[in-house]
Amino acid sequence: MSPVRVTLLSKPGCHLCDAARDVVTEVIATTGIAASVEELSILDDPKLNERYWDEIPVVLIEDRVHTIWRVDPERFATALKEQNA
Repeated sequence: MSPVRVTLLSKPGCHLCDAARDVVTEVIATTGIAASVEELSILDDPKLNERYWDEIPVVLIEDRVHTIWRVDPERFATALKEQNA
């Protein structure tokens, strides 16, 4: 089974993005689910910036929006497990 693709859309200096990164990292480590994590700055991509500028951080699982602003660890863990099933 291939790793679950997780994408974190963020921007530099964003404290909510830092918190989201921490939750994503911790949940993946504690669940043991194979996941590949890519972080993209909305400042580097005009389309992402236009679409998500007021919603970051945004966490995508397999290119689908999972959550915006704050990542709930339990909900994220459940989503990873469901995607991995």
